[in-house]
Amino acid sequence: MIKNINVYKKIWILLGTLSVLVSGFSVVNIDVYNQVVSKDILPGTISQDIITLFVGFLLIYIGLKVGDNSYKKQIFGLSFVAYLFYGYGIYVIEQIYTSLYLIYMLIFALSFWSLFFCIKDVKYKFTDKLILSKGITRISLFFSIFIPILFYFIWSSDLIKLIRQGTKLEFTFSVYILDMVFIMPAFLIIAYLLSKKSKVAYVFAPVMFFKSFTLLFSVGLGSFIRIYLNMPSNYQEGLPYIGLSLVFLAISLAIIKNIRCSEKELK
Repeated sequence: MIKNINVYKKIWILLGTLSVLVSGFSVVNIDVYNQVVSKDILPGTISQDIITLFVGFLLIYIGLKVGDNSYKKQIFGLSFVAYLFYGYGIYVIEQIYTSLYLIYMLIFALSFWSLFFCIKDVKYKFTDKLILSKGITRISLFFSIFIPILFYFIWSSDLIKLIRQGTKLEFTFSVYILDMVFIMPAFLIIAYLLSKKSKVAYVFAPVMFFKSFTLLFSVGLGSFIRIYLNMPSNYQEGLPYIGLSLVFLAISLAIIKNIRCSEKELK
């Protein structure tokens, strides 16, 4: 599905290895954030590192196992790289100046440019042969429209309040930038492609839904991390985030599981 996959698999292994080392170190040594992260967002930072640790291992595995015809593994690989782009984009934009900051920038750069060239190198003649059930396609289309509407409304409301108050955020402002500039437009593009029955959307839709899963799951997991850090927490607030994140994960996995090639099944 992706041309030059042998090049990308090496990049994926490198990205996975860097992510495992960086996130693993941070989970074990949370003091690395003492001077650069406020106590309020520390639980969310740790929860993101935990997710990154798992994603890093999975990306290494995909890099080792993926082949020219392993289009489903390639979709998983793209999903994991998209997560790293977003996750380390937060660290870079938020100026999380730990001793690992330059590695954050390296992961951010590698993930962005590998995604850019992967999209360019997708074999679109192959994607034209993909088949997905109407039910899953309609669900994907609905949520590809629903997610941008929801988050553009929420984030715009937040930003309007900040603009009126003349307030400058110390942390979490990167989420507005990444979501409103990159993620939500990407969802709208996918929605457009799905509405036009462009089958390349079957490749990129699960990537975006996996990204939504990681964001919301990280927020929900942070509520439980607060308990571990002996901080006041209402874990019930985190449960809806986890529940919604699992919906997006289910959609992503459903697309990847049910997608088929019309000529022959490639594994």
